[in-house]
Amino acid sequence: MPTAAWPIGLPRHLAYPDVALDTVLISAAASYPDRIALRDNENQLTYGELLTQARHVAGGLRARGIHSGDVIALHMPNSVWFAVAYYGALLAGATVAPINPAQPASALRQQLTDVRAVAVITSPLAADRVLDANVEQVRLIIGVPGDGELPGAVTKLADVLDSEPLDDLRIDPTMAAHLQLTGGTTGRSKAVRVLHRNVVANILQCAAWRASALGQMDANGELHLAQIIEAVGPHTLTPGHSVHLGIAPLFHGLGLVGLNIEIALGTTIIFPRGFHPDQVIVDIQRHRVTHLIGSPPMYYALLRSPKLAAHDTSSVRMIISGAAPIDTSTLAALAAAFPNAGVTEGYGCSEATMGLAFGPVWCDEPSPLGSVGLPLFDTEIELRDSDGNVVPDGAVGELCARGPQISAGYLNEPELTANQFHDGWLLTGDMGRRDERGFIYLIGRAKDMVIYKGYNVYPQPLEDLLCSHPSVTQAAVVGRPDVSAGEIPVGFIVLSSGTTNSSSLMEEVMAFVAERVAPYQKVRELYVVDALPLTPTGKVLKSELRDQLVIR
Repeated sequence: MPTAAWPIGLPRHLAYPDVALDTVLISAAASYPDRIALRDNENQLTYGELLTQARHVAGGLRARGIHSGDVIALHMPNSVWFAVAYYGALLAGATVAPINPAQPASALRQQLTDVRAVAVITSPLAADRVLDANVEQVRLIIGVPGDGELPGAVTKLADVLDSEPLDDLRIDPTMAAHLQLTGGTTGRSKAVRVLHRNVVANILQCAAWRASALGQMDANGELHLAQIIEAVGPHTLTPGHSVHLGIAPLFHGLGLVGLNIEIALGTTIIFPRGFHPDQVIVDIQRHRVTHLIGSPPMYYALLRSPKLAAHDTSSVRMIISGAAPIDTSTLAALAAAFPNAGVTEGYGCSEATMGLAFGPVWCDEPSPLGSVGLPLFDTEIELRDSDGNVVPDGAVGELCARGPQISAGYLNEPELTANQFHDGWLLTGDMGRRDERGFIYLIGRAKDMVIYKGYNVYPQPLEDLLCSHPSVTQAAVVGRPDVSAGEIPVGFIVLSSGTTNSSSLMEEVMAFVAERVAPYQKVRELYVVDALPLTPTGKVLKSELRDQLVIR
């Protein structure tokens, strides 16, 4: 169903050429050959150099026995070399499995086995864990340059780059590009089969949304993005002129699909060495960064930085929060701290490649605070009840999505795939509602819903209210089993700097929430923690909070 609200000047539907990610890189190199594509502390590459390096890596992988469809795990932090290895693997016809490099060897062993990786590209600081994992089917380990020495059993990337380039293999768009491991907040992670055509579709959707640029194929088979001038607003990005800080981890869909979006748009991507909020603020001024994309913990940290008020952030035109819900108080604080930026929230998941909905950059009406925006081009979102019926606007239901970015299901998990993917629709497990203009609001995960005396209590609105209290910076709500009520809502909060915990403060905060909700929605218990437990991608581990309640 078309939404009433829509970005100014943009069509409702896009064309999706039948190409793979090799075309995206080749086309960007043709459009911006001498523009800096990637930069980290030690290295920088132009778009032309990135393509050349990737082709040499592809040739070296083929010469070392990698075949089309083989799985190569990428096991390293963000850097120029991650991107070189990533595109090299794709140009060789391989499927990449990005893996968190900070995991212990036991978890790495399980994931490498699950995705059936035959090769791993790692870094000096993480290589020993690959060797300790000792996975039988892994027959090639390559190490990129970085801090520290590579073990002798690891092939140096420099040797792979000495190989003859591979430049005549075109990739089938129906092949898997990524085996994207899900966040794993409730146990063992699963590998989502994201096809090349899924990623290309999401690139084109997001490029049009953020930069008002539509994909067009030329006579040479290259994909170029042409900006619609009448759709350009004050916060629209400009292809070939933007600068982005690559902070979101590239082992996560927000980072990896985001890398491809930036490459398609000819953006210069700066990879900081780790995440240090003060340095990020300095880098924003130094590099004249145009847009930031990250998870809520990143923004919480930036807002706490004493450097923020002392540095020029006027170059930032767009801020997008994703990967996990963020409270409206933080969004408002970001808008105040970055006065030239349009601040929006987005929504997506690994099963949908990355993005399903985003706040519009330029619209006939602003994205309402608390909304994750509108469904992207050619993306249908239905809200369904437990019987599968579509609920009316304003009512809460499970978000179900259909569009060209919906993935091909889970690797080697036919039953789970059948349960979550129905007739082209993805059943996300997220609960939400839609307003009369078409804007989507998240309420929480279905599994996180608290049932209090038969009433459904959704955590997200309570978390938002808790964070709107001046003494609270972060909050999470879970259910505690209760004999008389079934479950009661329990809050965990992080206090703002300089605030002292006391029983009177807890009573004040709970009363603050109670005044703004129905009686059955009240937070019944409140606990102060130094930090909320998070996954590496910024999602709150509510299972750990429930475990804490057991021992309290």
